Amino acid sequence: MLSLTLGPLAISVGQALIVLAFLVALVAGKLSARRRDVAIGDAIINLALVGFVVARLVFVGRYFASYGWSPLAWIDIRDGGFEIIAGLLAIGVYGGYLAWRRAALRRPLFMAAFAGLLTWGLTGGALSLIENQASRPPEATLYTLDNEAIDLAHLQQTSGNRPMVVNLWATWCPPCRKEMPLLEDMQEKHADVLFVLVNQGETRPTIQNFLEHMQLDLDQVLLDRQGEIGQQAGSTALPTTLFYDASGRLVASHLGELSAATLRRALERFDLPPE
Repeated sequence: MLSLTLGPLAISVGQALIVLAFLVALVAGKLSARRRDVAIGDAIINLALVGFVVARLVFVGRYFASYGWSPLAWIDIRDGGFEIIAGLLAIGVYGGYLAWRRAALRRPLFMAAFAGLLTWGLTGGALSLIENQASRPPEATLYTLDNEAIDLAHLQQTSGNRPMVVNLWATWCPPCRKEMPLLEDMQEKHADVLFVLVNQGETRPTIQNFLEHMQLDLDQVLLDRQGEIGQQAGSTALPTTLFYDASGRLVASHLGELSAATLRRALERFDLPPE
């Protein structure tokens, strides 16, 4: 499972686990602090905000060439670009400072951190085990624009067993349309990667008209008539992008619109030569 859908809202499972870990940490910290009559809620929320901001800033700094001098792009967190390790380190440093300044906060902060990390570790570990058991490309039958049947594993094999990026999209999806030129550009820059655009449930004329209107030149555009790829992969939200290495193993996934930075980070999993 890659995403959770709650009515019109869809979030990745990874994001949901971080929220769950934060809530568990908040409850554990409050329970520990209540026994000592210490206010801990604001401290935990501030810690989370520090981690959030630092994780974003470090990511933007690492991929500054992709963001450029555009503050709006820096704060547009819809691309999901965060350096989690940097955020955790920032939380640890700031938490240590708070514990040093106020002895009464030490035990509640420790309990909050322990409960949050334990929750994140256990749930994330269980999720990884499940994903590893179903990490191969979905076996659904797809169709080319010439109406030829094919599946992803066979396509990857006949294309030289290159690393493969599978983007699930639809013409009615604004984020899908917005990221198409980026995928086309990366396809041109990385001939050693197979980019596959799998349309979800639309007709051939609709797709062809869209590609012509957008003046897109994409090598592999396939039709998933019943939306089976998303169902098998565990994400029915669009856009969803799946990254498979040369052996066909899922190494990364992304829910929502890709930015140049988040796409570059995902492609780093393939150990590609510099652009």
